[in-house]
Amino acid sequence: MEDDSKPKQSSWAYLPDVCLRHVFHWLDDRDRSRAALVCKKWSCAMHAGSLWRCRTITFYGQPSRARTLEFQSALWYTKKFGKYLKHLEIKLSSPYNTPFIKKFQVIMRSLLSHLGKCNSHLVSLSIKYLELDCLIWKNVVRAQFIKNLAAFLKRMSNQLDYLNLKGARITLEEGCELLNSLSSLTNRSFISEINIEDFFSLHLSVYSSPLFHQTMSTFHRLTILTFNYNCISDELLAILREHSSHSLCTLNIKCHIHDPHGQVVSGMSWANLAKRAPKLNVNFFFERVMKHDHLARILLEEIPVRSISLRSSYFSDPDWTMRPTLTNLLPAYWHGLQKLTLELNNDHEFLDNELLQLILSCKRLLFLKVWAFLSVSFMERLLQNRAERRCILTTIKVRIYTAQDDSTEEERLLANIYRKFKYLIDSELNYFVITYPMV
Repeated sequence: MEDDSKPKQSSWAYLPDVCLRHVFHWLDDRDRSRAALVCKKWSCAMHAGSLWRCRTITFYGQPSRARTLEFQSALWYTKKFGKYLKHLEIKLSSPYNTPFIKKFQVIMRSLLSHLGKCNSHLVSLSIKYLELDCLIWKNVVRAQFIKNLAAFLKRMSNQLDYLNLKGARITLEEGCELLNSLSSLTNRSFISEINIEDFFSLHLSVYSSPLFHQTMSTFHRLTILTFNYNCISDELLAILREHSSHSLCTLNIKCHIHDPHGQVVSGMSWANLAKRAPKLNVNFFFERVMKHDHLARILLEEIPVRSISLRSSYFSDPDWTMRPTLTNLLPAYWHGLQKLTLELNNDHEFLDNELLQLILSCKRLLFLKVWAFLSVSFMERLLQNRAERRCILTTIKVRIYTAQDDSTEEERLLANIYRKFKYLIDSELNYFVITYPMV
């Protein structure tokens, strides 16, 4: 006879710890705290290090009742689970005044100090868009924050593998101080990935700075480097060739209209780097740098370019023409270009033929994104060539600009084109094409 005096155990009680941790991985902090109160087994599972290795801490600038405890919550998490951290992301969202920034700096001082003492696993740190050149960052607060961050980077320099300080916007001296912290113990840094895009303040000619060159010479195992073109020089390329050519795979280079980009960099310097770093691919991102003479000084044929993005936003310059870039510059990369993004306000010139010819000449082009004034027939011609295997595109994203309010006819034509090539689009392409009135 069965004994019914004992209550039946739920099947959850017999779930292996590894399965519990997998379920708890998807819970937010509040639900995790509640789950930890269910029983001793769940409490033990909740304190497993694997649940706390990745963390994003967001500090919201706009005040609200729901966010009053975010600073305390960040410190609580760091003290309780900081020793398990491997990947940490700090977000500063819409800071609105100096008192908030001061509070943020104080909390970050405590957070970084505690992590520096208890953590020996951190390999990834991201603190983006600090914008330290804004007026809400008073000099004393700014200096203290940089000092604290530099001390933390020094402590973590032997284990950190990834650092993202995109959008910090600091002076040359402050930026080099932070980067030098990564090598202050041994005069060498073996970090593999750094993102210093928009790291320095606008208008700085970083490429001419011996201090910057000396700082970059301390990095000996860079795999991915993301930065601005105002850092590029023959000296920097020589440093990368000497110290990181055995590991270097990717350079992501942003060139913005407000950054200095008039320096002369020799094709030989690029050729020497590419020869010593055979795995190297270079991705260019141009923001409103569209004139042919500017681009020709930058886009040298010796560069192993994999991706190019040219964005004019909505700015239109009647003296600018895109045609020479499509016909003279970009075809030089026919053997290596895999991704092309063009966002153009080209209302004064139509580029259907030039763009199609460029696509057909680039034998490895897989990704195409175009926002421009094009005719609808361009899409039919492109898809016909793709159907005939004259190109190998797998992603096509096109926004066809039109100067008319009513694009009903264009949409009808696009629908007909889709039906004609539906067999190809559905089976082989990531395809998105629309019309967009620009009135």
